[in-house]
Amino acid sequence: VEAVHLIADGKAPRIPQPKEGATYEGIQKKENAEISWDQPAAALHNWIRGHDKVPGAWTTINDQVVTFYGSSLLDASVPAGQELTIKGASRPGLVTKNGLVVFGNDGKMVLVRNLQFEDGRMIPASKYFSADETTALELTEEEKKMAEDIR
Repeated sequence: VEAVHLIADGKAPRIPQPKEGATYEGIQKKENAEISWDQPAAALHNWIRGHDKVPGAWTTINDQVVTFYGSSLLDASVPAGQELTIKGASRPGLVTKNGLVVFGNDGKMVLVRNLQFEDGRMIPASKYFSADETTALELTEEEKKMAEDIR
């Protein structure tokens, strides 16, 4: 109550905030969000989750920067999947039907659901090896006529 009265009377002390440490800008820079693989799975998960969405925790896969989104700890047996070499990781990740499984230095697992590439494309991690496949859109005769009418 006393503080409210001081403010209302215009007599509250004003202490300027120091400039040092007054911003979170440095934390949210992309270059500060690289994943360090020499840590337990829980720390990897917290790092990925803590940088989800901005700026996004990233690593290098096949000489390309890949950003990880949507992690969760995986407490199960090692799932079947296709191995994916990740720069700096002690063992390869696994592309499974549920996403990308990565391993901490404690042998425990983290499941990553989405990946974003340098060009901005985002894919489900489970589709990593099929990301380059493209399918042509085939229209029925009725759809072709409708497209022509719209054009």
